[in-house]
Amino acid sequence: MKRIAKYLFLVPLLVSCKGGIFGGADGADREQRTIVETGELSAVRTKAFVLPRFGRFGSFRIIGLAEHGKVIHEGDSVIQLDPADVTKYIVDRETALESQLASLEKMMVNQENRDSEAESTIKSELATYELRKLTYEAAKFESERTKRIKELEFQQATIQLNLAKRRLELNSIINENDLKIQQIRVEQIKKDIQNAYDIIPQLTIRSTIPGIFQITRNRRTDQLLKIGDEVYRGNTMASVPDLTWMKVETQINENDFLRIKKGDKVLVRLDALPEVAFEGEISNVGLFCHAKDRNKPRQKVFDVEVRLLVSDERLKPGMTVSCEFIEEGKKKSKS
Repeated sequence: MKRIAKYLFLVPLLVSCKGGIFGGADGADREQRTIVETGELSAVRTKAFVLPRFGRFGSFRIIGLAEHGKVIHEGDSVIQLDPADVTKYIVDRETALESQLASLEKMMVNQENRDSEAESTIKSELATYELRKLTYEAAKFESERTKRIKELEFQQATIQLNLAKRRLELNSIINENDLKIQQIRVEQIKKDIQNAYDIIPQLTIRSTIPGIFQITRNRRTDQLLKIGDEVYRGNTMASVPDLTWMKVETQINENDFLRIKKGDKVLVRLDALPEVAFEGEISNVGLFCHAKDRNKPRQKVFDVEVRLLVSDERLKPGMTVSCEFIEEGKKKSKS
């Protein structure tokens, strides 16, 4: 009975001491609860080779391609596109240019001939006008009937002379406009030809950064693009990630959103090398909360980007990692 009474006495004591003896450890565990999320490595800097808009040309055939996985240096040629369509277009436009230049020259000659004819007409009408004027002035002593006839002839000559002058003015305006239109046609063709010539050097695509060359899959065959394949405007043909600096694209549960912030330290571990921790920090936290996936619409997360603070050859794009977020005031030892 004494032993039982002793145990009954200790129970409330232990209960009352829970916050003091064990509470500190439990509180510390709660404060030190780590946030661990999975993610995937990607390069901080990646050059994607997308077929741009080359004027009227919507597609090109690949005639040269660097080897998939090859180490690329800045300035290396990685993709060569077939210039055949551009070359054919240049030939067609140069032929059209010759035709339009011939039309322009013919137009200028015809305009000169019409101007000469109009000037001759004016000279003729002017001579008639002067003659009718003299005749009209000399008829002042003639009969009224004769004077009236000479007056009407003079008026007619005046009208014909004014019409000839007006026709010359209108023809000059028409000729000037026709000449401008034809010159615009010629300049447009010249511009088309020059633009096409400017495209040809761009069909040799070079990398602007060093890294590993990665060929994109053909959308129709789901196979890597190869020589002979046709690519269309806006298609991504390949990419070159710079492996010097890596980042992790991960997510964090909405319940933990307020526990992290930009600049917080993160320990990143490769699934393939879990015993080694790489130092990183949060470089960006998404502003919008969204469902983690379609099958779990009630599980909401925020997107988080973590930049690695160390450069290591073991870090490769696409590798799966775990991110251990370190809260402020908490210290973790690096393995």
